[in-house]
Amino acid sequence: MPLPQVDLSSTWNHFCLGCNAWFAQPHRGNQCPNCGREMVVSDTASHETLMLDLDGTGPVARFSFKNNGDDPIVGRRVHVYDVMSLIGSGAMGRVYLANHGDLHRHCAVKILAPKRGVCDDEYIARFMQEGRAAAALVHPNIVTVHAVGQMDSLHFLEMEFISGRSLQQLIIDEGRLTTDRALKLGMMIADGLAAAHRDGIIHRDVKPDNVLLNKHGIAKIGDFGLAKRLLNQAGQPFSDCICGTPHYMAPELLQGQPASPASDVFALGVCLYQMLTGRLPRDCTSLRDLTRHVSELAIPNVRDLCPDVSLEVAECVALMTSPTPAVRPQDAVAATQLLHAVLGHERDLESLLLEAFRHEPSVTWTRLGEQYRLVRRLPEGRQQVVFLEPSGHSVDERLLLLYSVCCPAQPHFFENALRRNSEMSHGSLALRDVDGLSQFVVVDTYPRSTVDPEEIRRSVFEIAMQADCVEQQLTGQDRN
Repeated sequence: MPLPQVDLSSTWNHFCLGCNAWFAQPHRGNQCPNCGREMVVSDTASHETLMLDLDGTGPVARFSFKNNGDDPIVGRRVHVYDVMSLIGSGAMGRVYLANHGDLHRHCAVKILAPKRGVCDDEYIARFMQEGRAAAALVHPNIVTVHAVGQMDSLHFLEMEFISGRSLQQLIIDEGRLTTDRALKLGMMIADGLAAAHRDGIIHRDVKPDNVLLNKHGIAKIGDFGLAKRLLNQAGQPFSDCICGTPHYMAPELLQGQPASPASDVFALGVCLYQMLTGRLPRDCTSLRDLTRHVSELAIPNVRDLCPDVSLEVAECVALMTSPTPAVRPQDAVAATQLLHAVLGHERDLESLLLEAFRHEPSVTWTRLGEQYRLVRRLPEGRQQVVFLEPSGHSVDERLLLLYSVCCPAQPHFFENALRRNSEMSHGSLALRDVDGLSQFVVVDTYPRSTVDPEEIRRSVFEIAMQADCVEQQLTGQDRN
């Protein structure tokens, strides 16, 4: 017997322009549960323009739905799926927990509800095409799509069942996340997007609602390629070619340009900002204002709201959300490399030094800004100062510089200095301008993102010894 037509639009009459989403029974006046902005209440349901709502696994799950007994699909069989319960809902579609009748496993079935008496062939074709493309993506950080199909008037998507909550719900429940947790979740999302970008697939609607967290805290991206058309406050489409969620859309998308891997990176950067601060970066009253702000102004500095966030992390967010696409990492593969570098930077130098020299009373240090001044006591009452500081490169190419000043670089020292340099097994003797004077220094470098305490310990000891030997050989003094 054919399944009944499903009308999911009647109670979904609160629309948030910034989130491009319809909601039912908001829990605090007319404020959007995602971003907090005032929503528009409309008697015209979104079925006039949308075929599928992609927020079904997000915070709307907290609202009061009809019970399962009122749902015409729960308890029935759709294709090979025995529908057990409703687990998420949106303005024009629902997500159900089901049991696969042939494979006897739990799965999530997303049902695309048809418009009232209207068939959007173009949207259904895109739904099927993108569903098949997503099914080709197999990655630990992507929700696996097992099948797409149709029964009677219902089009469906079978996915792995994630028994957790969305990243959006996590942010709503907990507010801002710790920097370490935010970066690790961002890294997982970037890894999943990188797999898609390598296969030529663009997500088009990266946002916390479309990231699910399983019971082990693993982030999984869903809804590839199924971005919703952008609506105005009357619930009507701006343009068939403009799709997505305004808060997370890159400026070129808001201007009508096609989606690209770099626009996915922009959205990921906004997600990272939201995880670090607990809020969205823009608070505009209209789409026109939002487009202007995103196109002309850099995203607000994370450190303005959260001074405890490191400079490297703030720089990473700024790069990923640059208004200029060419400045951003060009795809999620490059974004993954950037986040790997930032994760390495998150091990601050103070903690690295504490671990490196916790059993070495001969080394003490002080800090001035980002520079550390280490004093290494040597035999016969001598000592040598070694400086540690990050280089001025971009965050993904930054180095840790270790150097010690030997003596002024006078011409009659050059021959002996070159001979000494050829005998060094660690670091090298170089010329460096120090306080306006040319000096001989012993210098060594490591990638800032991967340097470990043992490398720092060995390098400081070796540089101090070599610099002291050069100083003693060339000047006969102990100037440090």
